[in-house]
Amino acid sequence: MRKIAITLVILVLVGATLACSFTINTDNVKLSETQVLDINEPVPTDLAGARVEIDMGAGRLNISGGARGLVEGTITYNVFGWTPEVTRSDGSVGIQQGRLEDIKIPNKDVVNDWGLLLGAFPTDLEISAGAYEGLIDLSGVALTNLKITDGASKATVEFNSLNPVTMDSFSYKTGASQVKIYGLGNANTSQFTFDGGAGDYTLDFSGTLKQDLAVNVTSGVSKIEIIIPENVPARVTVSGGLNNVSPSGTWSITGSVYEKTGTGPRIDITIDMGVGSLDLISQ
Repeated sequence: MRKIAITLVILVLVGATLACSFTINTDNVKLSETQVLDINEPVPTDLAGARVEIDMGAGRLNISGGARGLVEGTITYNVFGWTPEVTRSDGSVGIQQGRLEDIKIPNKDVVNDWGLLLGAFPTDLEISAGAYEGLIDLSGVALTNLKITDGASKATVEFNSLNPVTMDSFSYKTGASQVKIYGLGNANTSQFTFDGGAGDYTLDFSGTLKQDLAVNVTSGVSKIEIIIPENVPARVTVSGGLNNVSPSGTWSITGSVYEKTGTGPRIDITIDMGVGSLDLISQ
């Protein structure tokens, strides 16, 4: 009975927080005619790698592979002060946009749609955003580092095929959000850090692990789902506040440590939660 009560409290708190995060305030928004900016940045010459920084306000963000150059696509917007600026320096491309911090999503009057493609060149990618909805499909994209920072978001990140180069690290920091990351085994990294506020998060470690993976997860009031392939060895250590942990599959449990056997590279996850619900799924 106590476990059910804790779960209900968590779901109510997470739901209420997310509902507040996506309210709309447009009092300070000045709209303009809809404009389109074309992005077409070539691969840098005489360099082994590049850096792409994407800094957007609030809206919709879709990123995938398939560019012939370094990065290409379009940005469609209708807010004064949100004209994107493209900067270039020594193999680095930055696409920046001003922000109005109290715009939340969805908002039918505000248009700010980013559709970008990344190329096959090894790239450090950094994404910063306010409130947004988006799909970031990094399947097969050659990423050497990945950093994502956002406010209130409803985002999906996918690695449906293996990163062809080794990624030094992957970090994701978010506010009150709904974030789903699929195929983390294909990210081809040894370090993954996730820092979330109040939210609903899914971290799926399917894919082809090439090396041991150390994972550090920190969150506030949240519901977290961790999915690990059945044949992958893993250890999950949980600490923090009042947590409801629900393991599914074959786990060996010692106190707050959950372990499963398997073959190949190992996943070692440390989770520090506030009040939260954690589903550990082996499948």
